[in-house]
Amino acid sequence: MNHAHHNQSNQRTQMFTCPMHPEVLKPAPGKCPKCGVDLVPVETAASNVVVNPEHDHTEHAHHTINTDEEIHKGHSAHDKHAGHHTHDFLKRFWICLVLTIPVLLLSHMIQQWIGFELKFPGDKYVLLTLGSVIYFYGGWPFLTGMISEIRNKAIGMMTLVALAISVAFIYSVAVVFGLPGMDFFWELATLIDIMLLGHWLEMRSTMAASRALESLVALLPSKVHVERSGEVHDIDLKNLKSNDIILIKPGEKVAADGVVLEGNSYVNESMLTGESAPVKKEKDAKVIGGAVNGDGSLRVKVTGTGSDSYLNKVINLVQSAQDAKSTTQNLADKVAKSLTIISIIVGVATFIYWYNVEKDLSFALERMVTVMVTSCPHALGVAIPLVVAISTTLSATHGLLIRNRTAFENAKKLTTIIFDKTGTLTKGSHEVQQVIALDNSFPADEILQYAAAIQQNSEHHIAHGVMRKLKEKNLPLWKSENFKYIQGVGVTGIANDKSVVAAGPNYFKQSPVSLPAIPETVDQDVETVNFVLIDDKPVGIITLADSIRETSAEAVNGLKQMHIKSFLLTGDNEKIAAAVANKLGMDGYLANVLPHEKQIKVKEFQNKGEIVAMTGDGVNDAPALAQADVGIAVGSGTEVAAETADIILVNSKPKDVVQMISFGKATYKKMIQNLAWAVGYNVIAIPLAAGVLYPYFTLSPAMGAVLMSLSTVIVAINASLLKVRKI
Repeated sequence: MNHAHHNQSNQRTQMFTCPMHPEVLKPAPGKCPKCGVDLVPVETAASNVVVNPEHDHTEHAHHTINTDEEIHKGHSAHDKHAGHHTHDFLKRFWICLVLTIPVLLLSHMIQQWIGFELKFPGDKYVLLTLGSVIYFYGGWPFLTGMISEIRNKAIGMMTLVALAISVAFIYSVAVVFGLPGMDFFWELATLIDIMLLGHWLEMRSTMAASRALESLVALLPSKVHVERSGEVHDIDLKNLKSNDIILIKPGEKVAADGVVLEGNSYVNESMLTGESAPVKKEKDAKVIGGAVNGDGSLRVKVTGTGSDSYLNKVINLVQSAQDAKSTTQNLADKVAKSLTIISIIVGVATFIYWYNVEKDLSFALERMVTVMVTSCPHALGVAIPLVVAISTTLSATHGLLIRNRTAFENAKKLTTIIFDKTGTLTKGSHEVQQVIALDNSFPADEILQYAAAIQQNSEHHIAHGVMRKLKEKNLPLWKSENFKYIQGVGVTGIANDKSVVAAGPNYFKQSPVSLPAIPETVDQDVETVNFVLIDDKPVGIITLADSIRETSAEAVNGLKQMHIKSFLLTGDNEKIAAAVANKLGMDGYLANVLPHEKQIKVKEFQNKGEIVAMTGDGVNDAPALAQADVGIAVGSGTEVAAETADIILVNSKPKDVVQMISFGKATYKKMIQNLAWAVGYNVIAIPLAAGVLYPYFTLSPAMGAVLMSLSTVIVAINASLLKVRKI
C-alpha cells in the first residue's frame, strides 16, 4: 500500500448504521444490506473514521482509521449508537407491557377464559385507545421498517410483522365500530410485546457476537509515556508520532509499533498474533502496538501509528471481510427473499381458505397473521453475518487474517497445496550447519569466533548466520580491524593480531593457497561452504543451509490426514528440492522454477481438476497467489500488506495452513447448520401457523412470535459456539 498516496486521498466521513441492525456500520449513507432500511448517521464522535474514496466497499475494500484515538472514538460511538437502539426497543417493550395488562383485563375472550366479567360504559373505546397506543408506539419500528423495505424493493421481516399487526389492528377497529366479530386487541398487544422483546434479545445477541472487533480496538492504551528533551511526559495517544521515543513500563500495553532501543522483556502478543508464549524482546527487536509488556522495561522508537500500525491493518482486514458477501451469504439472502414472498402468498392463501371453510373472518385473519409472524426470515438474516463476524475476528486474534470470505469458505474443497520453499517451508535465512576443524591447530569454537570477529562488519546472509550461531553458543565476540569485503569472494580482517579470511571456494582461484579437500560429511548440493583461513592457512570450514521451519513437517502430516496433497515449488536445483520434499514427506516437488513460471505451474494443477492453494511470501509469488483457488501469504511478523493473497498467516508458521483449513471447515459447518435451522424451522412452523392440525392444535400469533424470536436467538447462540472451538 502506498501510504503517502493513501493519506493524501483520505477524507473524513460520517459513519452510518441501521436502526434495526446496529451491527451494520457503513462509511456512507445507503440501505441496510439486511433489511433495506435507510441507514442513519452515527453520533459526531464516529466521524473520525477515514475512508479511501478510491475504494468501494467490495470484497477487498479497506476502511482506514486515521489515528489510534480515532479507532477508539469511531468504535465506541458505534457501540453507544447500537446500545441506544437496543435500549429503545427495551423501553418500548416495558411501556407496551404495562399497557397490555388493562387490554387483557378488558378483552372479552380473556374474561371468558378466566371466568370473570369487567364491563362499564365505553369500555370498548378504552380498549381501542390502549390498543392504538400499543400499535403506533410499540409497532412504530416495524411500520417504518416496512415503508423503507417497500421503498427499497427489499421486502422482508419488517414488512411481514407490520402487515400482521396492521391487519389485526384494522380489523379490531372495525369491530369496535360495528363489524360483527371479536376484536384482536389482546392478540395485537401480546404480539407486539413479544416482537419487541424478541428483537431486543436478538439485537443483544448480535451486538455481543460482533463486539469482538471492538475488543481489538480496546487493546491500545489511552495514555503513553514519551521521552522529549531528556524528560518523560505522559501524552494522549492521539498526539503520538512516528520516530517518537516511548517508554513501556512492566505490565503496560505497547502503545504503537516500534523497535526496541534499550531494555529486555517478554511481551505477550497472543491477542494479536495467536502466539501463545510471550516473546522475548531486546535491542533491535520489533514490538506491536496492543501487545502487553511483561516484567521488564522497554525504550522503543515508534515506527507505526494510526493507519500504518499493525493493529489498524488487522482491524481493516477484519472489517473488509465482515462487509464482504460470500457465496453462502448470497445464498442466504436469496432464500430470505424467497421466504418473504412465500410467507405473503401462504398468508393470503390461508386467509382465503379458512374464510371459505369456517366462514369466520376473525379466525381466518388470525391464521393469516400467525403465518406472517411465524415465518419472518429474521433467523436467516443473521444466520451468516453472525458467523462471519465471529470467525473473522477470532481468526485475526489467532494470526489468520482473512481478506476473501469466499476463498476462506472454499478451503474445505482443497485437494492440493503448493508451498514455496524459501521463506515459507524454510526460514529463508542461512543457518550454520557444521563447523569443521581441518587440523588440530584451532578448535571448532575458536574457528567460529575468528570468523564472527570479521563477519560482524558484513551484512551478507552468511555473516548473519555466523553471528546467530555465535550468540546461540554464547561465545564472546572478539574485536576486529582492517575489515575488507571482496565482492563474490568473502571478507578479510585482523582479529587477535592474526590475519583472518572467511571466504568461499572462489577465493582460492586468486590465491596461491590450494583449495582444501571438503569432507564427505558436507552435502555440497544443500550446504553453502565457507572456508576460514588464519595467517593464510586453511584451518576450518563453516557450512550453512536454509533451515526448515519447525512446524513444516507438522503441516505436511496434517494435510495428509485431511487427504490433501502437498507439493514443493522452488527456484533451487533438483537436489535441494528433493532433499527438502523428501525430508518433509511431501507428495512431490517442482524445481528450477523461475518466479514468472510459478503461476503457470499452479494453472497446470488446476487444469488437472485440482482445487489448489498456493502458499508463498506474497512478493515474487504474487501471480501464483492470485491464480490459485486460495492464495495464502506468509506474513512475516507485522507485514500484512500482501495484496494478492486471500489469507495471510501472520506468524509465518506452515502449520497455520492446516489450522486455517480446519477452522474454515468449522466456520462453513456453522453456516450450514444455521441455514438448515432457519429454513427447517419455517418448513415446520408455517404449516402449523396455517392450521394444518386444526382443530387438534392451533398456533396463536403470540406463540408464533415467540417461536420466531427463539429461532433467531438459537442461530445467534450456535454462531457464538465458534468461540469455544480451539483454532
